[in-house]
Amino acid sequence: MSDDSTGNTEAHNLNTTRAPAAPLSPPHPAHGAVPSWQRRTVEVLHLMTSLALALLYLAPGLILVVAATGVGLTLAHPWLPETLQNSTNPTLWTTPVHVLLLPMVATLLARLACQMQRHRLDTLFGIVEADPPTPDLLPKSTLPVRIWRFLFGQEAWTMVVYSTVAGLHALLIAGITVLLVICGGTAALGALIGLVLILTRAGTPADLWTPLVLLLAGPIVVLLGLHAAPYAVSTEVHLHRTLLLDTPEVQVRRRLLHVQDSRLRMVDAAEAERRRIERDLHDGAQQHLLALTLTLTRARVRITKDPEQALALITEAQNEAKQVMEELRQVAKGLHPRVLTDHGLASALPVAAERCPLPVRLQVLLPERPSKRAEGVAYYVACEALTNVTKHARATRVDLVAKHLPQPEHGTAGLLQLTVTDDGCGGADPEVGTGLYGLWDRLDAVDGSLTVHSPPGKGTVLTAHIPWKA
Repeated sequence: MSDDSTGNTEAHNLNTTRAPAAPLSPPHPAHGAVPSWQRRTVEVLHLMTSLALALLYLAPGLILVVAATGVGLTLAHPWLPETLQNSTNPTLWTTPVHVLLLPMVATLLARLACQMQRHRLDTLFGIVEADPPTPDLLPKSTLPVRIWRFLFGQEAWTMVVYSTVAGLHALLIAGITVLLVICGGTAALGALIGLVLILTRAGTPADLWTPLVLLLAGPIVVLLGLHAAPYAVSTEVHLHRTLLLDTPEVQVRRRLLHVQDSRLRMVDAAEAERRRIERDLHDGAQQHLLALTLTLTRARVRITKDPEQALALITEAQNEAKQVMEELRQVAKGLHPRVLTDHGLASALPVAAERCPLPVRLQVLLPERPSKRAEGVAYYVACEALTNVTKHARATRVDLVAKHLPQPEHGTAGLLQLTVTDDGCGGADPEVGTGLYGLWDRLDAVDGSLTVHSPPGKGTVLTAHIPWKA
């Protein structure tokens, strides 16, 4: 099941998106090769950068506060005390500036801040997203309308909220972590210098207590900050991904992208399957039927003149008819088998396992039959996975397990889990070839999921989850 890939990615989850999924813990490049202290240093520097960018993240919100204050002072000027009226010139709080100019600057800065967040997710953590398509259901707007929506539309104000939340998070989480490291290090260094000065100037023992306490407490505070750094980075990554990539609107657009992409691939796959069937019928069954017709014609001509020769031709036609039936049976392989319709997945999987040239250890733990659609998808995934193992994995054995997972979050019916494990060369990569994406398309059509764990040289584990009542 390796799909002829040499990639070193150990697991691929094809459930959510084609883009790499964001980890919930801080990712470390070459995790086993980079010393721990270097990783902690990089994490602290990253948090210091986030703390500096917090000023930009918070700027849109602060500008809106200034604009709202200006509008409020303009409206409330006639009712202000006389001393405040004299010190406040209403001409300075002009409505166009605070209602249009400052909000426009705020939304533009918010868009810039969100773009910087996306760029950091991409360059630092490899978290990217394909451009979500926008459904072209409405007539195209004019240029002034598009400019107005860009500056003051719902998306612009949403980015202001995102930017403000990201800035507050950076001030709170990154600020505390950086403060612990800097203050602890500074305190320890200052205490060390103080001890040296006290000892060189023959100070009293009472003068040593404060520097000694700081010298001991400083490294502890630094260690606390370094220990908290990966968790701070993790929460920042999770927050930015949630705000920018996993909002309901983006998930709907991403789902639309998946539907469009998988629909095109399924059309191509259906056309390729149609051509395969047409080619097999033309090269096999059609030629045998033509030969059968000619044999029967010859037998009909000789049935009165040479009955024995006619009987021999009829026998030959009978053999050719059997060959035609076998050809049609081979063409129908991979299509929906009758045993699956009549007896269910528990009876169809052994048939698929028997056709595999490799030894297959089959285990079916199904208390009852799932829906027909779930059975059809599971059978296709099993057949395609066994075919991939035979062609690419260079394996000696295969384990095929089908079982029911009663999970409350998926309703009372739960999931149908299909697991195919081989001991082959591993290294399967969804980005190389389209075999795994073909399986994903089938599963995605019924809101299923596909996970491939395939470390190079250690075999492949393919796990499919299908809604029980798909």
